[in-house]
Order: sequence, then structure tokens, then C-alpha cells
Amino acid sequence: MVIEKVIILSMLPISELRGSIPLAIASGIKPLTAFFIAVLSNILVIPIVFFFLDFLHRHFYSIQIYQKLFDKYIERTRMKFEKHIGSRFEFIALCLFVAVPLPMTGAYTGTVIAWLFNLERKKSYISLALGVLIAGIIVTAVTLGIKNILAVFL
Repeated sequence: MVIEKVIILSMLPISELRGSIPLAIASGIKPLTAFFIAVLSNILVIPIVFFFLDFLHRHFYSIQIYQKLFDKYIERTRMKFEKHIGSRFEFIALCLFVAVPLPMTGAYTGTVIAWLFNLERKKSYISLALGVLIAGIIVTAVTLGIKNILAVFL
């Protein structure tokens, strides 16, 4: 039952790894097992989000208001982004963005960014997966550190 909760938390946009790994470790799941379950579940979100963005965009783009707003704001933002950052560092930037385990920097947001900026899909998958892997390492290390500190005082 706990493993199912870990998988679900890993796939939810708010908690992702930040909620699932601490829950798993606190529930007695071995840290390495918790890490792999959470990371793999969170990586599974990436193609699902890409699919829904492609599907929804295709349908919404036929609505004139959506088309106008999308073309005006998103395209302009894309051009500004590429002008200031360039496309050379997009792989590293996306990976590091997802790797920082803070709210709103996970696989969901990273996938939306990759989709909005029309980044190459294959590179985006790799960059996002590496970011999730790094975030998983950080969250696991922090969770184990906090658990050990609490064990000393309790």
C-alpha cells in the first residue's frame, strides 16, 4: 500500500519527488528502493505531459482567441528566450531547472517549458530525466540527513 502511495505522489504535480521520497523512507522503505520507485514514477510523467500538451494545444489552437494569445505571447517569449539565452545551453538549463528540488521546478514544469519553447523532444526527455535523477539524489540525501539528525535528538 505504501509503494502505491509513493508512485502516486511521485506522479502528482505538487509533490513529485519532494513528497514521495520522504514518505517512502519514513514508512520504512529502504532509501535506494524509495529513490528508484520515486524517480522512475516521476520520469513516467514526462511523456504523458508532452502527449496532453500536444493533444490539447492541437484542439485549442482551432479556437481563434487561444490562437491569437498563443501566437502573440508565447512566440514572443520564445524569441526573447532564444535571444538572451540562446539554444546552446537549453539542455543544461532545463536539466538544472528540474534538478533543483524546490516547488514549481519539477518534471511537470520542466516539460511545459520544453514544450512551450519547442525544444527538441529527444534532448528534452534526456535533460528532464537527468534533472529528475539529480533531484531524486538531492531529496534522498536531505531526507536521510534529516532522519539521522532527528534520530540523535529523539
